[in-house]
Amino acid sequence: MTRSPATPLPPPKARRRLRENAALTQAQLAARVGVTHETVRAWESGRTTPRGRKREAYAKLLTTLAEEAASRQAEPVPVVVAVGAGPGALSDEATDSLVLPAKPLDGRESGASEEPGASEESGASEESGASGAGAGAESGADSGTGAVSDAGAEPGAGPLTGPEPGLAPAGMTPAQAFDALYEFSAPALVRQAYLLTGRRELARESVERAFQSAWERWPEVARDRDPVGWVRATAYEYALSPWQRFRLRHRHPEPPPADPGDRTLLNTLLRLPPPRRRTLVLYDGVGLGLPETAAETEASTPTAANRLLRAREALADRLPELADPQVLHRRLAEVASAERLRAARPPTVRRGSERRARYLTRAAIAFTVALIGTTALTLRTAPTHYEPPVSPGETVRGVPPRVAPGALSDEQLELRQKLRDQLQHGPERLTPRLD
Repeated sequence: MTRSPATPLPPPKARRRLRENAALTQAQLAARVGVTHETVRAWESGRTTPRGRKREAYAKLLTTLAEEAASRQAEPVPVVVAVGAGPGALSDEATDSLVLPAKPLDGRESGASEEPGASEESGASEESGASGAGAGAESGADSGTGAVSDAGAEPGAGPLTGPEPGLAPAGMTPAQAFDALYEFSAPALVRQAYLLTGRRELARESVERAFQSAWERWPEVARDRDPVGWVRATAYEYALSPWQRFRLRHRHPEPPPADPGDRTLLNTLLRLPPPRRRTLVLYDGVGLGLPETAAETEASTPTAANRLLRAREALADRLPELADPQVLHRRLAEVASAERLRAARPPTVRRGSERRARYLTRAAIAFTVALIGTTALTLRTAPTHYEPPVSPGETVRGVPPRVAPGALSDEQLELRQKLRDQLQHGPERLTPRLD
């Protein structure tokens, strides 16, 4: 007996687009399907997939919304995303991922409570499943990872998130799409990395290294639901790597911020453990929801909530005026925007990624050649037949063992002298002659 195939559903981004075109909220759509508001949010973010009768009801409702939208507009609403785009263009999913509108300061949809009822090592799951390392952050309006489009933003140019850019054309080349993503998100990512490390040069280097890795894996990153989140996670991992402390250039402190308040806030932030500092920057600085923050930090939602509360408590003990999350968000944006943090141009980053790839390729080839040469030399000089080892000597019965010669006795000395004298006065040797 075979199982009947599941009812096909459009991608998560198309589901949300259909709901928004119909002017329905998540609560209204949840009431029509017969589920909770959090379940619809998980379906539209891609963290879970409906099953059974709920899947059929949800698919039927989306089909109805698509038909209503088609009747109102001249063009039908795109329900299925084209994945098989050629190398010269991005898919609709990747192109839409470039458009990441900024989330307002007081508009968060965390989708989970902040009760610290679990320790940092607790592993709990919501209705959508455990939001661990394999879960991706929501893209689109729920990501909140925008940035100003000017790579060389001046101090005070904007907060950690920036204005919403225009939709990227569908016929972009990979290089153009990468440049658009870089110019859109690099300035904000540099400011976020500065809050994590307190070092301007390390923040710029971590973002450039993350984009270099993205260019090396561009087909994968371009089709990711949240390419900015992919780059942000890579930049954070590089910036908070414990190996950075062993670099000579990072052993000397950099000049602190000029403003005393900014300097106090940055020093307090840097005293936090890296996991709590990263969670605080993502939630209160960038504006991600709690499930998305947990997914990006590879932790469960209760663990992320516990880290966030502990980090807020540490900041409030040192700076009581930052107990309000809205004030904390504004102050983090001010500290990051007050510094002159510049990012390299996109072509420079792409060329650096290509040079790094060539260097690693040549190093791998050189190592392989050296390994082959060492193996060939070993095979050439190794013995070709078995040579048994020499067995140790054994004592034979009746034969005295050899001993080292010792001092001569008087009789032996006399005999030796007698033999030497006879050799001198003995008969002469006969030499044959030719007559």
